[in-house]
Amino acid sequence: MKIFLIAVLTLITTISFSQEDAQQQQQQQQQDFRDVKTNKGKMYVFWGWNRGHFSASDITFKGDNYNFTLKDVKSDDKPKPFGIYYFKLDEVTIPQTNFRIGYFFKENYTISIGVDHMKYVMRNNQTVKIDGEINLGGDFDGTYNNDNIVLTEDFLLFEHTDGLNYVNVEVSRFDNLDNWLKFPVKNIDINLTEGVGIGVLYPKTNTTLLGKERYDEFHVSGYGISAHVGLNITFFKHFFIQSNLKVGYINMSDIRTTGSKTDSASQSFTFLENMYVLGAKFNLTK
Repeated sequence: MKIFLIAVLTLITTISFSQEDAQQQQQQQQQDFRDVKTNKGKMYVFWGWNRGHFSASDITFKGDNYNFTLKDVKSDDKPKPFGIYYFKLDEVTIPQTNFRIGYFFKENYTISIGVDHMKYVMRNNQTVKIDGEINLGGDFDGTYNNDNIVLTEDFLLFEHTDGLNYVNVEVSRFDNLDNWLKFPVKNIDINLTEGVGIGVLYPKTNTTLLGKERYDEFHVSGYGISAHVGLNITFFKHFFIQSNLKVGYINMSDIRTTGSKTDSASQSFTFLENMYVLGAKFNLTK
């Protein structure tokens, strides 16, 4: 009887300790499974590259003895093939690039400032409608009323190629998806990010207009607003890769087109930008 009681007590004790160990292991797994809250107070920085897509837009050109609008002008971005200039400090603006630095003011929220260095190139030799007047003593003089015109190079070259620089402030949210995706891999976190931004356009516009001297200088030309959503994969809590899809609206009411301040252009359009970046998170105080 004593032996039986000892055996029962031993079995109960073993089961109790086994259950306790199992609970501790489960709690530890759940803790490991959840993203550890370490974001608040951290800075982050990223660098990467983008492709841009732009809606057709009306472009109005004004100056002494001319005022006309080109309707539904189409454009493209200007990607560069992959090369060493993607990484050389003196050539990093040759590709279409993105730079951003931000701060986690809450565990899931950031504020940041950055530059979306897109490139915008008007398609030459397209046929568009034109309204307005030109009286410069050249081949294109006339009064136009919804007439067709071919955008030849001797009529107009128009590019924001160094570039269509959208300098903006963003507020974003980060949400860890490990639980939802059932992805309990240690030292790898999958995050969803979304946010909104507002900023100014600081393009370097390359323009040759109606035989005038080529102009290509930086100038604050307007404003933009945007929203984005992206997927962020963080390694060891500090390093990440991220893919963002951004949509926005750009309004440039004061584009410099020649060396004379009396000459200007204006346009507005929507854009879709997809970007791929590399970055790091760090705490300056620890």
